[in-house]
Amino acid sequence: MSLKDMIPGNSPVSFPGLFGDWQFTLGPTVGDAWAGAPAFLARIHWYGVLIALGLLLGLLLCSKLAPRFQLTEDNVMDTVLWGMPIGILGARLYYVVFYLDLYRRADGSFDLAQAVRIWDGGLAIYGGVIAGFLSAYILSRVKKFSFPAMMDDIVMGVLIGQLVGRWGNFMNREAFGAVTDVPWRMRLWAFDGTPYDVHPTFLYESLWNLIGLLLILFVLTPRRRFDGENLLAYLFWYGLGRLWIEGLREDSLYLFNATLFGARVRVSQALSAVLVVVSAVIFVIKLRKNAKKE
Repeated sequence: MSLKDMIPGNSPVSFPGLFGDWQFTLGPTVGDAWAGAPAFLARIHWYGVLIALGLLLGLLLCSKLAPRFQLTEDNVMDTVLWGMPIGILGARLYYVVFYLDLYRRADGSFDLAQAVRIWDGGLAIYGGVIAGFLSAYILSRVKKFSFPAMMDDIVMGVLIGQLVGRWGNFMNREAFGAVTDVPWRMRLWAFDGTPYDVHPTFLYESLWNLIGLLLILFVLTPRRRFDGENLLAYLFWYGLGRLWIEGLREDSLYLFNATLFGARVRVSQALSAVLVVVSAVIFVIKLRKNAKKE
């Protein structure tokens, strides 16, 4: 049994190297916030609330910045309204494909009913990003706006959604890393009461995305030289961070039975490496073309 299967969703959380014996005990649902809360709140998870908050904040920022990219607020709203549900479906499909054995019946057949139970958990950010970008591309062809310019705007909203949404993993006691003794380690308790100190990888990714957002918003956007520059920066920055952070996690999706140097290949690390290389190459090519024009 892996460590992620040994930790309950309502485990106390502490950071002994930073805050001593202080513990965070709030459970994964809104109903856990106070005694005597209405029963329906027990069905509302903080994970969903935080994802919705991240999407809302991202939408507000992208709508405000739309004129900088020669876009209208309606362009942004259409892209988000189509991209959100399609992105969620993509995130679920990506997860199911690489965790296929979880959705098989005892006779080996595929359990479609279980696969569509998205409310039971199981989403992969990369699947959501890929599906959302594809929906935005199709919409840009239909609505006749610049897809690269839209992506330059949208990626900042995506970063906000990711940095806020990762705190939903904290509320669920999931997406944490391997056992460690670093000063900022996070302590969780297993079902049997055994404490484990692990990397708070949700926090690593949230902070990484925050730094990326600030760089793109305040450094790149005012000096943007071509449509798609912010998009390439996002793919490079997020891919680089995920390449590192994924190697620390305990709940990675694996590329089926593929191995490299004797170790199983983590699918998000493989995809991250591809994104880093491809985005860097395209970025250099675009800069050279711009230099020749000038």
